[in-house]
Amino acid sequence: MNLSEYLAQADALAEECHALLAGLDAATRLDVAKGQLNALKDDRLASLQGALRTLPADDRRAAGGAFNTLKQRIQNALDAFAQRQSAASGAATFDATMPPRGQWRGSLHPVTLVIDEICEIFRELGFTVALGPEAETEWYNFGALNFPPDHPAMELHDTLYLGEDTLLRTHTSPVQVRTLQQFAPPVRVLAPGQVYRRDFFDATHAPAFMQLEGLAVDEGVSFVDLKATLAEFARRFYGATRRVRFGPSYFPFVEPGAQMDVEVDLGDGKGLRWVEILGCGMVHPNVIEAAGLDSEKYTGWAFGMGPARIAMSRYGINDIRVLYDSDVRFLEQFAR
Repeated sequence: MNLSEYLAQADALAEECHALLAGLDAATRLDVAKGQLNALKDDRLASLQGALRTLPADDRRAAGGAFNTLKQRIQNALDAFAQRQSAASGAATFDATMPPRGQWRGSLHPVTLVIDEICEIFRELGFTVALGPEAETEWYNFGALNFPPDHPAMELHDTLYLGEDTLLRTHTSPVQVRTLQQFAPPVRVLAPGQVYRRDFFDATHAPAFMQLEGLAVDEGVSFVDLKATLAEFARRFYGATRRVRFGPSYFPFVEPGAQMDVEVDLGDGKGLRWVEILGCGMVHPNVIEAAGLDSEKYTGWAFGMGPARIAMSRYGINDIRVLYDSDVRFLEQFAR
């Protein structure tokens, strides 16, 4: 076979493939059309590809170009058939009298909106974001945080264990210890993340939820710094006129411990009322020592809050399960 014969066969095959597809009814299924096309072209394409090696070296470049052009022409013919088939199908099913479907307009989840806003406020107060693993060791989740060995939170009815010493973290507090092990004070971090507890799924509880914790450690840090920072956060988040108050509370990893309440309007027509939004306190010296720091030199404070509950109070949601429904009709309320 010489070059002119090769080019003539390639051109003839392209024309035959085009004629085959052009002659098919638009109602023919695409897989049926491809089957007929393959029966026509496959053996002849393989023969032309093998013939390339038999041509003189000076003719191979031109023949190779013709072979590639042939394959592209066949593909173009198949694409044209598919477009004709699609157009015919659309014309057969389109009803201009049908009303249009409304488009769902989603949005960021309200919990995500709350976390982003909180992180932005604390960034302006000198904090950065730190992350940690969701599968934790028992030591990071409990031992390093001053939990006594017989604490009820460590029992199977509260904690989801993955193995003998591994569990799904019950809070984001282990990030505090990991951060202090990695970075020397001064440290100011926020730790948002998913946590897991063996809770029943009801209107006020979920077995998996977001939590956000903050930590500030340095020399000379006091409870006054804690109150001033958290009160400033509450004023920026809820409004400059909202009052805050602190009351005593207990957590193994802080001493003293406290809770912070804010006056919040829940949108139920009852006006402002006191709502607890977070727990806080001075970091326990044992936690600082567990992280490898000198508790005589460094002090710190920490807080933890549930963004889902804050989102519920802000947007007037009275059932936490709504936040897990993935309903676009619900999410479109928060579109900006």
